[in-house]
Amino acid sequence: MSRPRPQIRASAGVEGAGLVNPSGVLATWLPGLLLLLAAVGLLGLAFLPTAQSIVSIWNRSDTYAHGFLILPISLWLVWEKRAGLRQLAPRPTPWPLLLFLPVGFAWLLGRLVDVLVVQQFAFVALLVVSIWAVLGHRVARFLAFPILFLFFGVPVGEGLVYPMMNFTADFTVGMLKLTGIPVYREGTLFTIPSGQWSVVEACSGVRYLIASVTLGVLFAYLTYTRWWKRLLFVLFSILAPIIANGFRAYIIVLIGHLSDMKLAVGVDHLIYGWVFFGIVIMIMFLIGSLWRDPAELAPGPDPVPAEPLSLRTGSRFLGLLAAAAFLWPLSAWALSDHGAAVAPVVDLRPPQAPGWTADAAIDAWDWRPRIVGTDGSLYAFYRQDGAQAEAPVGLYLGVYRTQRQGAELVTSANVMVEQDHAIWSDTSVRSRPVLLDGREVSLQQHHLLSRRGERLLVWSWYLVDDRHTSNPYLAKLLEAKSRLRGNRGEAALIAVATPYDEQPGPAAERLTAFVDAMLPAIDREMERSLPAGH
Repeated sequence: MSRPRPQIRASAGVEGAGLVNPSGVLATWLPGLLLLLAAVGLLGLAFLPTAQSIVSIWNRSDTYAHGFLILPISLWLVWEKRAGLRQLAPRPTPWPLLLFLPVGFAWLLGRLVDVLVVQQFAFVALLVVSIWAVLGHRVARFLAFPILFLFFGVPVGEGLVYPMMNFTADFTVGMLKLTGIPVYREGTLFTIPSGQWSVVEACSGVRYLIASVTLGVLFAYLTYTRWWKRLLFVLFSILAPIIANGFRAYIIVLIGHLSDMKLAVGVDHLIYGWVFFGIVIMIMFLIGSLWRDPAELAPGPDPVPAEPLSLRTGSRFLGLLAAAAFLWPLSAWALSDHGAAVAPVVDLRPPQAPGWTADAAIDAWDWRPRIVGTDGSLYAFYRQDGAQAEAPVGLYLGVYRTQRQGAELVTSANVMVEQDHAIWSDTSVRSRPVLLDGREVSLQQHHLLSRRGERLLVWSWYLVDDRHTSNPYLAKLLEAKSRLRGNRGEAALIAVATPYDEQPGPAAERLTAFVDAMLPAIDREMERSLPAGH
């Protein structure tokens, strides 16, 4: 007859006293825990700048401040499983370290093109793989959720800001119309009889969404045992804050409107938002608890014979881990320019194309994009030949000879209008398909509005490795491809602008004609301005 397996509570982590000698548990686990600490320390040393970047973002951004709680929560979840861990023993295995090849290469690409989020995800993935390799397959499988929960410490989500801003504006304007309040909208800016409102980045609801998903995943794991219930609650934790943020924005506008713009327009605006979010989370958890799965007795893992980890085995494992980890920082160092001086950019000249003339006497508007770290730039105004009555077109070229930290083409610091600009606001950001070089490219289309009532239609995109694109991910991949060939990240940001009245249709036709005529000349100017050689 087979021996009955010990029973433990899966959710409560009962001690299971008397099943295992405590001193024997300590003797079994202590060498493995010391090896785990050494492995984590080694990985942290190899990828120290990446680890520091994660903590730095936690420290400076309220959106990601919850990152400081991720490791304590993971450790608490491990502690809750201590009864089951008494039946197991760490058994290091080198096979998971094979994953260092694809994950490390992903980190290398992120490092070469300065994409922090890729480096950070790869670093946490390497940390998870290292824990798996040190503890062995059975222990890692038993602790899968606490280990994988570490991924929630990666500060990610900035790419959702503009889509959620647009959704919040759509929802708020729709609710205002539904409740009979007249509203005039331009992008994320809208006006009602009592005043003017705009949906800015802080109103997008991204921080609510990130917090809700993190708490929702944790709640689902602790509350349910059935996978479909967990999945449904996680989906609920994604949808609830998005819809709730739309109601939050509408309620704030409504409070401001009914109070004649005396309430919900200052600090209390933010207070109302967090109080509302707290209520939403509480309701979400109350609803979720109605379908809580009962605590069940679950079979514990089969006991593993204690085999003390030898010093020789641990030393070999650390040596293998060190080789797998330091390969990638050393590769990044080998592919870098080691701080070499940046080759100069030849003075940019306004490109010339038939049918259009650059006119230095024109200064039609005071808007300029905020693009940081360029090695050369220009802004020129053009008029179409024989169409003096037509509005001018502005062309911006920002050239990067060598992309580096603080001087990157694709970065959140490069914007058409900075937040809280004194005069201009970016009321709408959408993709617009346009033919470039005979193929369709989706450009970024911006509708800009000044406090003086001026309107500008702006198209912007990137030129990387002789390819035109407005997709930031493709731009980074093209940069990585160029870097791996030994280049230094030569690239440019291009923006064209022209004024419009109520309807942007004629302005779009004007920009189309300008881009069709000027694009070959822009490409030639880029080649001329970037000297050969590195």
